[in-house]
Amino acid sequence: MSILDREILALMREVSAKAILPRYRNLKAGEVQDKGGNDPVTIADREAEALLTESLTKLADLPVVGEESAHADATVLRALDEACWIVDPVDGTRNFASGQPPFGILIARADGGEAQSGWIYDCLTERFCAAHRGQGAFIDGEKVNARGTGQSVPVAAISMIFMDQGQRVAMMEEIAPHYRLTDIPYCAAEQYPRLGLGVNDVSVFERTLAWDHAAGCLWLNEAGGKAARYDGSPYRVDEWARKGLIGAASPQLWDELAGRLDALP
Repeated sequence: MSILDREILALMREVSAKAILPRYRNLKAGEVQDKGGNDPVTIADREAEALLTESLTKLADLPVVGEESAHADATVLRALDEACWIVDPVDGTRNFASGQPPFGILIARADGGEAQSGWIYDCLTERFCAAHRGQGAFIDGEKVNARGTGQSVPVAAISMIFMDQGQRVAMMEEIAPHYRLTDIPYCAAEQYPRLGLGVNDVSVFERTLAWDHAAGCLWLNEAGGKAARYDGSPYRVDEWARKGLIGAASPQLWDELAGRLDALP
Protein backbone atom coordinates (compact mmCIF):
# COMPACT_ATOMS: atom_id res chain seq x y z
CA MET A 1 0.00 0.00 0.00
CA SER A 2 1.42 3.36 -1.03
CA ILE A 3 2.00 6.24 1.37
CA LEU A 4 -0.88 8.15 -0.23
CA ASP A 5 -3.19 5.14 0.13
CA ARG A 6 -2.30 4.90 3.81
CA GLU A 7 -3.00 8.61 4.30
CA ILE A 8 -6.36 8.38 2.53
CA LEU A 9 -7.32 5.27 4.48
CA ALA A 10 -6.45 6.97 7.77
CA LEU A 11 -8.54 9.98 6.74
CA MET A 12 -11.52 7.86 5.75
CA ARG A 13 -11.38 5.95 9.02
CA GLU A 14 -11.15 9.18 11.02
CA VAL A 15 -14.08 10.81 9.22
CA SER A 16 -16.16 7.66 9.53
CA ALA A 17 -15.47 7.48 13.27
CA LYS A 18 -16.06 11.18 13.94
CA ALA A 19 -18.89 12.21 11.64
CA ILE A 20 -20.65 9.14 10.23
CA LEU A 21 -20.85 6.13 12.54
CA PRO A 22 -21.92 8.09 15.66
CA ARG A 23 -25.09 9.05 13.75
CA TYR A 24 -25.78 5.65 12.22
CA ARG A 25 -29.24 4.63 13.47
CA ASN A 26 -29.03 7.69 15.69
CA LEU A 27 -30.28 10.55 13.51
CA LYS A 28 -32.52 13.04 15.22
CA ALA A 29 -35.50 14.94 13.86
CA GLY A 30 -34.29 17.62 11.48
CA GLU A 31 -30.99 15.89 10.76
CA VAL A 32 -32.31 14.35 7.51
CA GLN A 33 -33.53 16.54 4.65
CA ASP A 34 -34.61 15.93 1.06
CA LYS A 35 -32.62 17.79 -1.57
CA GLY A 36 -35.42 17.04 -4.04
CA GLY A 37 -36.28 14.00 -6.14
CA ASN A 38 -36.09 11.64 -3.16
CA ASP A 39 -32.42 12.52 -2.69
CA PRO A 40 -31.76 12.71 1.06
CA VAL A 41 -28.93 14.46 2.84
CA THR A 42 -28.04 14.17 6.51
CA ILE A 43 -25.99 16.13 9.00
CA ALA A 44 -23.39 13.35 8.67
CA ASP A 45 -23.00 14.07 4.93
CA ARG A 46 -22.30 17.72 5.58
CA GLU A 47 -19.97 17.24 8.51
CA ALA A 48 -18.05 14.45 6.77
CA GLU A 49 -17.59 16.56 3.65
CA ALA A 50 -16.25 19.47 5.69
CA LEU A 51 -13.70 17.22 7.41
CA LEU A 52 -12.66 15.57 4.14
CA THR A 53 -12.29 18.90 2.37
CA GLU A 54 -10.08 20.33 5.11
CA SER A 55 -7.77 17.32 5.16
CA LEU A 56 -7.59 16.68 1.42
CA THR A 57 -6.52 20.24 0.67
CA LYS A 58 -3.67 19.75 3.11
CA LEU A 59 -2.56 16.62 1.23
CA ALA A 60 -2.69 18.47 -2.09
CA ASP A 61 -3.86 22.06 -2.48
CA LEU A 62 -6.52 21.37 -5.08
CA PRO A 63 -10.18 22.40 -5.31
CA VAL A 64 -12.58 19.88 -3.79
CA VAL A 65 -15.74 18.97 -5.67
CA GLY A 66 -18.02 17.52 -3.01
CA GLU A 67 -21.56 16.32 -3.52
CA GLU A 68 -22.99 18.68 -0.94
CA SER A 69 -20.93 21.73 -1.90
CA ALA A 70 -21.92 21.22 -5.54
CA HIS A 71 -25.59 20.99 -4.58
CA ALA A 72 -25.30 24.27 -2.69
CA ASP A 73 -23.34 26.02 -5.45
CA ALA A 74 -23.26 24.55 -8.96
CA THR A 75 -20.24 26.67 -9.91
CA VAL A 76 -18.17 24.19 -7.86
CA LEU A 77 -18.54 21.79 -10.80
CA ARG A 78 -16.25 23.96 -12.93
CA ALA A 79 -13.29 22.52 -11.02
CA LEU A 80 -13.94 19.16 -12.71
CA ASP A 81 -12.21 20.60 -15.78
CA GLU A 82 -8.92 20.81 -13.90
CA ALA A 83 -6.93 18.95 -11.27
CA CYS A 84 -9.22 18.39 -8.30
CA TRP A 85 -10.39 16.14 -5.53
CA ILE A 86 -13.86 14.59 -5.89
CA VAL A 87 -15.74 13.53 -2.75
CA ASP A 88 -18.91 11.70 -1.87
CA PRO A 89 -18.88 12.00 1.93
CA VAL A 90 -21.61 9.42 2.54
CA ASP A 91 -22.31 7.34 -0.53
CA GLY A 92 -25.53 5.44 0.03
CA THR A 93 -27.21 8.18 2.08
CA ARG A 94 -30.62 6.63 1.42
CA ASN A 95 -29.43 3.48 3.21
CA PHE A 96 -27.63 5.38 5.97
CA ALA A 97 -30.66 7.55 6.72
CA SER A 98 -32.89 4.48 7.01
CA GLY A 99 -30.42 2.70 9.30
CA GLN A 100 -29.42 0.07 6.75
CA PRO A 101 -26.14 -0.91 5.06
CA PRO A 102 -24.32 -0.45 2.77
CA PHE A 103 -22.82 3.03 2.78
CA GLY A 104 -19.32 4.37 2.41
CA ILE A 105 -16.97 7.17 1.43
CA LEU A 106 -15.76 7.80 -2.11
CA ILE A 107 -12.73 9.93 -2.97
CA ALA A 108 -11.06 10.45 -6.34
CA ARG A 109 -8.24 12.62 -7.54
CA ALA A 110 -8.75 13.76 -11.11
CA ASP A 111 -6.80 15.66 -13.73
CA GLY A 112 -7.47 16.28 -17.39
CA GLY A 113 -11.09 15.24 -16.96
CA GLU A 114 -10.20 11.71 -15.82
CA ALA A 115 -9.77 10.08 -12.44
CA GLN A 116 -6.10 9.39 -11.78
CA SER A 117 -6.63 7.78 -8.36
CA GLY A 118 -9.69 6.50 -6.56
CA TRP A 119 -10.56 5.17 -3.12
CA ILE A 120 -13.68 3.40 -1.84
CA TYR A 121 -14.26 2.80 1.88
CA ASP A 122 -17.04 0.78 3.47
CA CYS A 123 -17.70 2.41 6.84
CA LEU A 124 -19.09 -0.74 8.47
CA THR A 125 -16.76 -3.46 7.16
CA GLU A 126 -13.73 -1.15 6.67
CA ARG A 127 -13.11 -2.65 3.23
CA PHE A 128 -10.72 -0.29 1.44
CA CYS A 129 -10.49 -0.28 -2.35
CA ALA A 130 -7.76 1.72 -4.06
CA ALA A 131 -6.72 2.24 -7.66
CA HIS A 132 -4.24 4.39 -9.55
CA ARG A 133 -4.29 4.78 -13.30
CA GLY A 134 -2.04 2.19 -14.92
CA GLN A 135 -1.14 0.55 -11.60
CA GLY A 136 -3.96 -1.93 -10.96
CA ALA A 137 -6.72 -2.19 -8.37
CA PHE A 138 -6.43 -3.26 -4.75
CA ILE A 139 -8.56 -4.22 -1.77
CA ASP A 140 -6.93 -3.83 1.63
CA GLY A 141 -3.54 -3.74 -0.08
CA GLU A 142 -4.03 -6.94 -2.10
CA LYS A 143 -4.20 -6.77 -5.89
CA VAL A 144 -7.59 -7.64 -7.37
CA ASN A 145 -8.39 -9.21 -10.73
CA ALA A 146 -12.03 -8.76 -11.65
CA ARG A 147 -14.08 -11.90 -12.09
CA GLY A 148 -17.66 -12.61 -13.07
CA THR A 149 -20.12 -14.80 -11.23
CA GLY A 150 -19.54 -17.70 -13.61
CA GLN A 151 -23.28 -18.33 -13.80
CA SER A 152 -24.78 -19.46 -17.10
CA VAL A 153 -27.22 -16.54 -16.97
CA PRO A 154 -25.24 -13.41 -16.07
CA VAL A 155 -26.31 -11.48 -12.98
CA ALA A 156 -27.36 -7.88 -13.63
CA ALA A 157 -27.97 -4.99 -11.26
CA ILE A 158 -29.81 -2.37 -13.29
CA SER A 159 -30.44 0.97 -11.66
CA MET A 160 -33.65 2.41 -13.10
CA ILE A 161 -34.20 5.08 -10.45
CA PHE A 162 -33.33 7.97 -12.76
CA MET A 163 -34.68 6.48 -16.01
CA ASP A 164 -37.90 7.69 -17.60
CA GLN A 165 -40.83 5.33 -18.06
CA GLY A 166 -39.92 4.49 -21.65
CA GLN A 167 -36.39 3.52 -20.64
CA ARG A 168 -37.69 1.35 -17.81
CA VAL A 169 -40.07 -0.51 -20.11
CA ALA A 170 -37.30 -1.10 -22.65
CA MET A 171 -34.97 -2.39 -19.95
CA MET A 172 -37.53 -4.83 -18.59
CA GLU A 173 -38.77 -6.06 -21.97
CA GLU A 174 -35.60 -6.13 -24.05
CA ILE A 175 -32.63 -6.35 -21.66
CA ALA A 176 -33.82 -8.07 -18.48
CA PRO A 177 -34.76 -11.42 -20.15
CA HIS A 178 -31.07 -12.02 -20.95
CA TYR A 179 -30.00 -11.70 -17.29
CA ARG A 180 -30.85 -12.71 -13.78
CA LEU A 181 -31.81 -9.44 -12.16
CA THR A 182 -30.60 -8.80 -8.64
CA ASP A 183 -31.01 -5.97 -6.18
CA ILE A 184 -29.21 -2.69 -6.55
CA PRO A 185 -27.49 -1.62 -3.32
CA TYR A 186 -28.28 2.10 -3.77
CA CYS A 187 -24.58 2.62 -3.12
CA ALA A 188 -21.80 2.89 -5.71
CA ALA A 189 -19.29 2.12 -2.95
CA GLU A 190 -20.86 -1.35 -2.88
CA GLN A 191 -21.86 -1.81 -6.51
CA TYR A 192 -18.40 -1.43 -8.02
CA PRO A 193 -16.76 -3.97 -5.68
CA ARG A 194 -19.61 -6.37 -6.48
CA LEU A 195 -18.65 -6.16 -10.15
CA GLY A 196 -15.05 -7.04 -9.38
CA LEU A 197 -15.58 -9.72 -6.78
CA GLY A 198 -17.82 -12.20 -8.59
CA VAL A 199 -21.10 -11.02 -7.05
CA ASN A 200 -22.57 -9.23 -10.09
CA ASP A 201 -21.66 -9.51 -13.76
CA VAL A 202 -23.03 -6.26 -15.16
CA SER A 203 -24.66 -3.06 -14.02
CA VAL A 204 -26.35 -0.15 -15.77
CA PHE A 205 -26.39 3.40 -14.42
CA GLU A 206 -28.42 6.28 -15.83
CA ARG A 207 -27.21 9.15 -13.64
CA THR A 208 -23.42 9.38 -13.67
CA LEU A 209 -22.33 12.19 -11.35
CA ALA A 210 -18.61 12.39 -10.72
CA TRP A 211 -18.72 11.79 -6.96
CA ASP A 212 -20.68 8.57 -7.52
CA HIS A 213 -18.58 7.08 -10.31
CA ALA A 214 -15.07 8.57 -10.60
CA ALA A 215 -13.44 6.25 -8.07
CA GLY A 216 -15.48 3.15 -8.97
CA CYS A 217 -14.98 3.37 -12.73
CA LEU A 218 -11.24 3.70 -12.31
CA TRP A 219 -11.10 0.84 -9.80
CA LEU A 220 -13.13 -1.53 -12.00
CA ASN A 221 -11.12 -0.76 -15.13
CA GLU A 222 -7.84 -1.17 -13.29
CA ALA A 223 -9.09 -4.52 -11.95
CA GLY A 224 -9.58 -5.76 -15.52
CA GLY A 225 -13.33 -5.25 -15.75
CA LYS A 226 -14.82 -2.50 -17.86
CA ALA A 227 -16.73 0.66 -17.08
CA ALA A 228 -17.58 2.93 -20.01
CA ARG A 229 -20.32 4.91 -21.68
CA TYR A 230 -22.88 3.05 -23.80
CA ASP A 231 -20.89 3.92 -26.93
CA GLY A 232 -17.65 2.60 -25.43
CA SER A 233 -16.13 6.00 -24.74
CA PRO A 234 -14.35 6.39 -21.40
CA TYR A 235 -16.08 7.86 -18.39
CA ARG A 236 -14.94 11.43 -17.83
CA VAL A 237 -15.57 13.40 -14.67
CA ASP A 238 -15.96 16.67 -16.60
CA GLU A 239 -18.96 15.30 -18.51
CA TRP A 240 -20.99 15.50 -15.34
CA ALA A 241 -24.34 16.10 -17.09
CA ARG A 242 -23.99 13.17 -19.51
CA LYS A 243 -26.12 10.10 -18.83
CA GLY A 244 -25.64 6.37 -19.26
CA LEU A 245 -22.87 4.07 -18.05
CA ILE A 246 -22.22 0.32 -18.12
CA GLY A 247 -20.06 -1.51 -15.61
CA ALA A 248 -19.07 -5.14 -16.17
CA ALA A 249 -16.84 -7.78 -14.65
CA SER A 250 -15.13 -8.34 -18.01
CA PRO A 251 -14.86 -6.62 -21.41
CA GLN A 252 -16.81 -9.53 -22.97
CA LEU A 253 -19.73 -9.07 -20.58
CA TRP A 254 -19.60 -5.35 -21.27
CA ASP A 255 -19.69 -5.89 -25.04
CA GLU A 256 -22.70 -8.21 -24.80
CA LEU A 257 -24.74 -5.73 -22.78
CA ALA A 258 -23.66 -2.73 -24.86
CA GLY A 259 -24.73 -4.56 -28.02
CA ARG A 260 -28.17 -5.24 -26.58
CA LEU A 261 -28.57 -1.63 -25.47
CA ASP A 262 -27.49 -0.40 -28.89
CA ALA A 263 -30.18 -2.55 -30.51
CA LEU A 264 -32.96 -0.95 -28.50
CA PRO A 265 -35.53 0.83 -30.69
